[in-house]
Amino acid sequence: TIHESVGHPTELDRVLGYEANFAGTSFATREKLGKFQYGSKIVNLKGDKTQLNGLATAGWDDDGVKTTEWDIIKDGVLVSYQTVRDNAAVIGLKRSQGAAYADSWGSVAFQRMPNVSLMPAKGAQNISADDLIADVKDGIYIEGDGSFSIDQQRYNFQFGGQVFWEIKNGKKVGLLRDVAYQSRTPDFWNACDGVGSKEHYGLGGSYFDGKGEPGQINAVSHGCPPARFRQINVINTGRKIK
Repeated sequence: TIHESVGHPTELDRVLGYEANFAGTSFATREKLGKFQYGSKIVNLKGDKTQLNGLATAGWDDDGVKTTEWDIIKDGVLVSYQTVRDNAAVIGLKRSQGAAYADSWGSVAFQRMPNVSLMPAKGAQNISADDLIADVKDGIYIEGDGSFSIDQQRYNFQFGGQVFWEIKNGKKVGLLRDVAYQSRTPDFWNACDGVGSKEHYGLGGSYFDGKGEPGQINAVSHGCPPARFRQINVINTGRKIK
């Protein structure tokens, strides 16, 4: 979810229309920078090429720029993008954030996704998934990633998962199957009303993020604590029409 609904739409080359291969451009256009409420006020996402154990972590990018960590969404507001040397100045930055990558010596370095992660709740201690579930009367707890579909502006989406738990009156009551959830990117992130603490933060990732023409492959990590989202449309993907 982070990868498709935050990672790709905040790549500045997609925002500027320079890149449209592998799933289009972006709805998060330049006039939204510093103004657009991408998520609720508890939503904070960072780009980070220095993250410990991150798949996209490096000391310097393939433009020779020292890598860094930066806010992409802060207190729910879109505050920056992912940049490389040839586009950082377009949004008023004095230096690139170090997001250039080439997948081999014979490939052209261009903008690739850094590690992008949802930050734990600020100042909170020991907020677990069970604590977030305790305030849910009727819901589903989803673990892992699964199938995904998203439009050419990274706006309307449908995502799956790996493990699905039914929640009743604040408790997990059993496993489900054939589950997916649908939303629009800003609606989804603005529906977030609970985020776990740093003790429950975990890091995952993908070895096969494709982009460009000719295509290149990048490995990238995404971290997050457990998070709660209200009133998201959930569907049964295995429903049979009789």
